[in-house]
Amino acid sequence: MEFLPTLAALVAAYQAFNRYSSEDIKRYDLTMTQFDIVATLGNQPAMTFKALGDKTLVTKGTLTGVVERLQAKGLLETRCNPDDARSQLVQLTKAGQSLFELIFPSHLSYLENAFAQLNEAELAQLTQLLLKLKQSFQ
Repeated sequence: MEFLPTLAALVAAYQAFNRYSSEDIKRYDLTMTQFDIVATLGNQPAMTFKALGDKTLVTKGTLTGVVERLQAKGLLETRCNPDDARSQLVQLTKAGQSLFELIFPSHLSYLENAFAQLNEAELAQLTQLLLKLKQSFQ
């Protein structure tokens, strides 16, 4: 069980990242999941619920509620998919795109402060190791 300290460090790092990131996102009256959806749809054409779920890793049941809340805020809109009447397309409204253009670069700068603790070689090594770990789970 030599992996347990690594597992504990990975979980702790994810939780710390989530806390750090969500503090910034709260300024915009969004949850992390809502931000994930806005960031995924930013500067992108409309996509199906399935595609959006795949890109954000948000489950279908959760995705529907989050999309509805973002629609209520005027940030998202849905429409029938002309290629498949059984599905809907989701896209940002003009207000949603404006929010994306404001929040996304700002949030990346905020995150850059934390990642600045690692040099270029460390970032590359960490990326390589995380991708290798991801592959082992697939």
